[in-house]
Amino acid sequence: MTDEPDDVHYDRLYRATDRPPWEIGGPQPALAEVLDAGVRGPRVLDVGCGTGELALALARLGHDVTGVDISPVAIGQARAKAAGAGLPVRFEVCDATAIPVPPVPYDSVFDSGLLHSLDRRGAAVRDYLALLPRLTAPGGAVFVLAVSPEAGEGWGLDAGTLRAAFPGPDWTHVTVEPVDVLARVGRADLHLAANLLRATRAPAGL
Repeated sequence: MTDEPDDVHYDRLYRATDRPPWEIGGPQPALAEVLDAGVRGPRVLDVGCGTGELALALARLGHDVTGVDISPVAIGQARAKAAGAGLPVRFEVCDATAIPVPPVPYDSVFDSGLLHSLDRRGAAVRDYLALLPRLTAPGGAVFVLAVSPEAGEGWGLDAGTLRAAFPGPDWTHVTVEPVDVLARVGRADLHLAANLLRATRAPAGL
């Protein structure tokens, strides 16, 4: 990672001729089971949405979706995709550590590759994790897809670290399973070791 601000860094990547490796033209395959099994809705938040592929897939399932990303360039591309597809997704430029808490929290929150990026930056992780319980409705679900150190990239979040980031009493039914993350570099598909966390926001009063 560079020392430039996050919005500048990601804007530069999204403006590049070669798309960022995490932009694969659809949601991560590891999240397919979550989408197929039925997402808790109707209100869904996609944090670090990039150009919106996961948010658009959620909207096609009938959910009321909001996507946020720190990159204005990515959000502009996401809005164009939504308009072209006729999907009413709200896309907003927003730092993940400062997402406005809505009057009605989200029934599901998706993080497809954001937390491990924040971890590489450092201090933002604490603020982001502290915000998630306020964004998620009691009984709602959070899904976090993060590259594992086993991928050999020199960074990532192992299963124990992920699980520890979602402690009680705020979270229950926390599970972590090994999966792959798909990245595309040029014409090559890379499969990186990753972990998928699922957690339930504890019901009110617990």
